[in-house]
Amino acid sequence: MTTVAPIVALLVVAIVVAILARRLRLPYTVGLVVTGAILALSHIDFGLALTHDFIFDVALPPLLFEASLFIHAHELRRDALPVLTLATIGTVVSAAAVTLGMICLLHWPLPAALIFGVLIAATDPVAVIAMFKDTGVHGRLRLLVESESLLNDGVAAVLFALALSWVAGTESTAGAIVLTLIATAGGGILIGVVAGWLGILVAGRSPDRMVETAVTVAAAYGSFLAAEHLHLSGVLATVAAGLVMGNLGVLAEDRPGALSAEGRAFVVVFWEFAAFIANSLVFILIGATAARTPFARLGWWHLPIVVAIVLAARALTVYPLCLPFSRTRWAMPAPMQHVLWWGGLRGALALALALTVPESIPLHDDIVIATFAAVGFSVVVQGLTMGPLLKRLGVV
Repeated sequence: MTTVAPIVALLVVAIVVAILARRLRLPYTVGLVVTGAILALSHIDFGLALTHDFIFDVALPPLLFEASLFIHAHELRRDALPVLTLATIGTVVSAAAVTLGMICLLHWPLPAALIFGVLIAATDPVAVIAMFKDTGVHGRLRLLVESESLLNDGVAAVLFALALSWVAGTESTAGAIVLTLIATAGGGILIGVVAGWLGILVAGRSPDRMVETAVTVAAAYGSFLAAEHLHLSGVLATVAAGLVMGNLGVLAEDRPGALSAEGRAFVVVFWEFAAFIANSLVFILIGATAARTPFARLGWWHLPIVVAIVLAARALTVYPLCLPFSRTRWAMPAPMQHVLWWGGLRGALALALALTVPESIPLHDDIVIATFAAVGFSVVVQGLTMGPLLKRLGVV
């Protein structure tokens, strides 16, 4: 079977799930995960596997680019301080809290607890953005949650690489770690800005909507692959490219050098479609892989403890870090904080990082199983309850 055939088959399944989810008023992503699990338990071979390369090279670039393409720079600047606080300090706090919880409650050794704490620390843009599309959330709340998830992924990926180096015995001082973090994140952002700016220069010279759209594809994937090749943050590179091309080419209608009117309309539709395909494949494969995961090996009573630790760590990230902004223009009301906490879903990125953990790491299999448990609970339980929570809080 060729690679195209299983993709087409999964897309057919995704179409059916989308129709049923709309009629039943259920989150589309939850339906995909459940469907993937059912198909896997039915011993149906997808011909595709959820791997690190599939998530990073195929799924993440379109999802990250599509999300960042429609974020207005002036809105991001307005809330830059709380977003950066949650994405940087919050990621570190969450990683530390999960690490401590795994050591104290499940008696994991420090290397395994640290690896798991770092890879599960960041909220995942794939899951968060899909959830907000299902629930129809807009405005400042959506900007805060999506922007944080887009940025903290880059921070978590860098921390994950540093944690692996430390566990492997690589000598690093605190200063060297900070410099590596800044260089990796800053280098990724720089590549993305350059790719986005060059993309606007090229696309702005052509009135052909096909050429303009092709340039955005090259910028999305090119920035990601170039940054990863240079061991920089591909996530932040693609996010930066999307922000630049969005604000200079797609959202700026009257700006000289912006995309043509036909090009802007076509780019919007194209990237929504690309995100739909990527989401469909990722969440079906998440469900299928989770169905084959031997959760009993970790211990059934360990699973709720893992989930509780992850949720508690997220709470320690949100509520204390929102408190300093309570009397400022960046104040976030209690309902917004509750959504930031419960809406901090884990998803494809955590799985991608877990699948790259070397087998030499202590409790390797337990790390992978714990990650699937946290992601499964996040996507299904939090995804299903997010809509009712938003209505109860008066957010939608």
